[in-house]
Amino acid sequence: MPSFSFDIVSEIDKAEMNNVYMQAEKEIGTRYDFRGTAAGISWLEDKKGFKLTGDNEWQVEAVLDIIRKKLAARDQSSKVLDLTKERAVANLKTTWELPFKEGLPQDLAKKIAADIRNEAPKAKAQIQGEAVRVTSASKDELQKVIALIKSKDYDAPLQFVNYR
Repeated sequence: MPSFSFDIVSEIDKAEMNNVYMQAEKEIGTRYDFRGTAAGISWLEDKKGFKLTGDNEWQVEAVLDIIRKKLAARDQSSKVLDLTKERAVANLKTTWELPFKEGLPQDLAKKIAADIRNEAPKAKAQIQGEAVRVTSASKDELQKVIALIKSKDYDAPLQFVNYR
């Protein structure tokens, strides 16, 4: 009897993030309300996130809104941004570091596996490092699991890879 599988992962498409950065930087440079201000975007070290700057909270929020729009336009989830860090205010300038969420945390992987076991008993879910492997004898069952996972609101961007 054949067995089919796929993996649930949380990864960042670095090329898409670079495109989002460049498009956001271009829009910030052309917006009339940002002329002559400190509003801007830059990379964190090793391109692991964005650093937003502005003269005040409003400008930083406006830059974040631009980034969210650019992410949506490129079919990327805004859940990739870790919004838990505090904003820093110094020298009349507000900065906000937004690292990317990458990898599937163990507690989230356990929650996903438990949801699959509870709602799709014909499919098996196994945690393998930073991925959850889902196996079943039926492709239809795997499609139901994908629909189930998409219907839930997890706090990480999830992708489905390695279909076999």
